[in-house]
This record gives sequence, structure tokens and C-alpha cells, in this order.
Amino acid sequence: MTQAGDEREAWLTLIRAPGLGARIVRQVLDSEGCARDALLRLRRAPASESGIADATRAALLDPDLNAIDSDRHWLDQPGQHLLTWLDADYPALLRDTARPPLALFVRGDPGLLWQPQLAIVGSRNPTAGGRDNALAFATALARSGVVITSGLAGGVDSAAHEGALRGGRTIAVVGTGPDVVYPAGNAALAERIAGSGAIVSEFAPGTPPRPEHFPRRNRLIAGLSLGTLVVEAALRSGSLITARLATEAGREVFALPGSIHNPMARGCHRLIRDGARLVETAGEILEELKPMAARLAERLRDTLAADAAVQDTAGDAGNSAGRLADPDYQRLWDALGHDPQPVDALAERTGLTVADISSMLLIMELDGLITVGANGRYGRAGRKAE
Repeated sequence: MTQAGDEREAWLTLIRAPGLGARIVRQVLDSEGCARDALLRLRRAPASESGIADATRAALLDPDLNAIDSDRHWLDQPGQHLLTWLDADYPALLRDTARPPLALFVRGDPGLLWQPQLAIVGSRNPTAGGRDNALAFATALARSGVVITSGLAGGVDSAAHEGALRGGRTIAVVGTGPDVVYPAGNAALAERIAGSGAIVSEFAPGTPPRPEHFPRRNRLIAGLSLGTLVVEAALRSGSLITARLATEAGREVFALPGSIHNPMARGCHRLIRDGARLVETAGEILEELKPMAARLAERLRDTLAADAAVQDTAGDAGNSAGRLADPDYQRLWDALGHDPQPVDALAERTGLTVADISSMLLIMELDGLITVGANGRYGRAGRKAE
């Protein structure tokens, strides 16, 4: 087996070891610098010092090679990836949370995990109005370049993914393996998401749905996103857990108000009383997310600094000219033209993806090259974007 193959097998062994605390493993990984050495150290650690249970130690010493072979086969397929704690591409916002996972299995485009995301969550059994609101907000926000993140459940989640696919791209974070769709009725939707967005899981391929997995999924939804919008939720709802986790991670929480006679509005009303931002339009959300999106773009720019295409674009006036020497940036600059444009129009003009354009626009805004209006239209700096 190659050195890279050894490293990947070590990661899969760590991920599949039952009861292995992520915090302990992250500490060892940060110390050792690679999964192979971390696994060796954990295997050698005396039981009295490591705090690792006997069943966990047995899985580290004698891993299920059939399961790991199955994982390797899954990862060898096109468009299927493993992002680990030691990868530079591990999502920055998730890394900042209290309990980030060791790794993420991604089916689709892993680059989306660095794009500015808004989580949209809510009831699995929404009213017709709640479903319509989820669809409309997701469509409008996606058209403005925001990636919509949700949990691939029925109801509000499904409507959010559908709306996002109409306007841009979406991420489904699941409480199963990345190859298992739950509920099964969302299989066709999952295929569409994988084709143009991403399906993300911290669970290995083949993992079935289990009740304890879904709170863990919710923390990823909150942790990947700049903010969370709760559309409809009862007082006892997993969506309120997601909102609480978003608050704990220092992210924005938004809630749609509803009728006092609608039991599905009571969870949103409680969130608003507890400090969530009452919103009525997608533009209000975009305005609130803008400062956090700018900080994320700064981190993205640092990550891309080694790429020759952006080496000359550190952000000052002289480097702004260097940015426009890149063909994609120049194409986008030309597409802006004389009148402010929405993201979907820029995508049509340039042939670039909405996700790529969103990232580029954030960086160009930081450089002072463009301005953005409250309605999500972008224009060249010096020309009001309305």
C-alpha cells in the first residue's frame, strides 16, 4: 500500500472506531501531524492513561477491514471525497465550533463548504404557507449567491433544497452515511443535490439512520452556516436545537413570524422572544450576513493564496489590477457592465457557476472593486448598485 493509502486507511480506522472521542483524537493529530502516527500513538497508549474503552481499543488494533475496503471503494468513485481535520480545505466555520468532527464524507462539490451558507430548517410537517415560505426564501437567497444548507428531511428541509436548486446551489447534511438517503422518498432530490451541490456526512458510507445521529447532524448544519433561518417549528422541535447550536457557535439566528393560531409558529415566536431576528424578506437576511461573509472571504483568500491565479491579489489597489488579470475575474468584471446585476444574470453572462461567482464577488468587494445593493445586485465601485 502507498504512503497515501496508509494515511487514508488510518483515517478510516479512526473514523470507524466506536466511542473514540473526537477531542482526544484532534489533540493527538495536532501533535503528531498525520493520521498514521496518531493511530500508532493511540494504539500504544496505556489503557490507564488514554481513557479509551476496551471496545474502542480493540477496533483501533483490529479494525474491520471489510468496512474500510468498502469505504475506500466509495471514495474511489468520481465526485466522492473525504475532508479531514488536517486538510487545509476543512471548512473554516465548522473548525471554529466547539465540537467539530474528525472528518467529513462529501458527495458532490467539497468547495461549496467554503462558500457563504445559510441554514434553512423547520418542521417536517409544515403548513402550506410554511412550505411556500421555505421555497421562496431559499430561491431568493440562492439567487443572491448564498448556498442553502439543510438536512434533507421532509417538509421545510425539502422545500429549502428545492428552492435553492431553482436559484443556485445547496448542501444537504445527513444523519446517515453519504450514500444512504433518509427518508427514502427524497432519493431523487438527493441525486439532484449531489449533481450540482453537495451531500455531507460525518458518518461512514453505509451508516443507517439512527435517532442519536440527527442532533449530531444538526450541529453540523449550524456550524457550517453563517446563520440559521427557522421557517416553522413546534415548541418541541429539532429545529430549535439547530437554532440553539447556531447561537452557541456565535452565528445569527433568524425566524419567520406566523399566526398565533398556528402551532407550527410557536417555536419561531419563542426564538424571537429569546433574541432571534424577526425577518420578513430575504434582503434583511443578506444584510445581516454580509459582515460574516466578508470575514469568510478573507479566510478563503488566505487559503487560495498559494494558487497562482490569485497570487497577485492580496487586496490593495495595486493588487486589484492583478486580480483582473485572471481570465475568470476579467470575464466577471466585463459581465458587470454599466448596470448592476443579480448573481443569476452574471452566471448566464459568464458561464461560471453561481458558487464561483459568489466567492469572486466577495473578494472583489473586499478589494473595493464592486459594491452591492440591498437587493443583491452587484455593480462596479463608483456606480450605485441598486
